[in-house]
Amino acid sequence: MLYHTTWLISKLDPIKYMMESPALSERMARWQILLSEYDIVYVSQKSIKGSAIADFLATRTMDEYEPLRFEFPDEDLMCIIEKECESPKEKSWKMSFDGASNALGHGVGAVLVSPEGNHYPLTARLNFFCTNNIAEYEACIMGLCAAIERNVKTLEVYGDSALVIYQIHGDWEVRDSKLVKYSDLVAELIK
Repeated sequence: MLYHTTWLISKLDPIKYMMESPALSERMARWQILLSEYDIVYVSQKSIKGSAIADFLATRTMDEYEPLRFEFPDEDLMCIIEKECESPKEKSWKMSFDGASNALGHGVGAVLVSPEGNHYPLTARLNFFCTNNIAEYEACIMGLCAAIERNVKTLEVYGDSALVIYQIHGDWEVRDSKLVKYSDLVAELIK
């Protein structure tokens, strides 16, 4: 930020007052002094047109565009279960899952990808308090249940939670009493 001019776009008058006022008191003065190190220019929200921002973003997309990749190249990610296809006609489905838990809420998501390349996204919001690991298990279970409903026979499962992957794979022991039932349920669904 030290080498660039930052435009502060705000419709709140107190911010404009703080940025443009020559004399402030106590805390506001301290904030202004701390922010004066940076080249910040206050700009009213009405002075920036939406089409100008959209045009800028449209010109930048071609230079930095990368298509979504549903294969995770990270070697630390493991497949929950890997089974060879019984016949050349039978191709495996793929599932990627992720869960998150924070102060704003708890959510889970999974994407099923058919052998033909069709994507089936699944998302849900959890209405109970949970840890991040529980959210990861919930996401995995949601994806597995969706795959079972679609009569998927061969499924490659990918996730970014090393704890969940290694526990389900059997490399790590499930020590948290809250996760034991989740691990057991995933083991049943895998069958």
